[in-house]
Amino acid sequence: MTIDDIRDNFALLEDWDDRYRYVIELGRTLAPMPEEEHSAENKVQGCVSQVWLSRRIDREAGEEPILNYRGDSDAHIVRGLIAILLTLLSGRTPREILGTDAAAIFDEFGFREHLTPQRSNGLRAMIERIRADARATLAAAS
Repeated sequence: MTIDDIRDNFALLEDWDDRYRYVIELGRTLAPMPEEEHSAENKVQGCVSQVWLSRRIDREAGEEPILNYRGDSDAHIVRGLIAILLTLLSGRTPREILGTDAAAIFDEFGFREHLTPQRSNGLRAMIERIRADARATLAAAS
């Protein structure tokens, strides 16, 4: 599934209860995260819910590194937000990640008006965590 698929499906749902159900369904599509990855190192600070993002950097000779993520949360809606975020940013190069305005895409979906302030803060923390990983990966490659 691509972010365009999610965008198209989201646009078909006019009622926010249906949109929340869709987000929860997206969360159910996340690959299971191994228990050992539910670590303090992978825990995202700034989220009210428990959120973990684990990163794997894949490198092919002469190519830019690719950042791949797994994510999990103890909250269904947050798992769905993670699924959208990983659809958008996982499997990308650091430059692609830094060139993507993930917050604007979530705003486009209408989440700014429909998430609690705590969930919005958590979403920003997840986005910033991935952007920080991208910056650190670029710095290490220099």
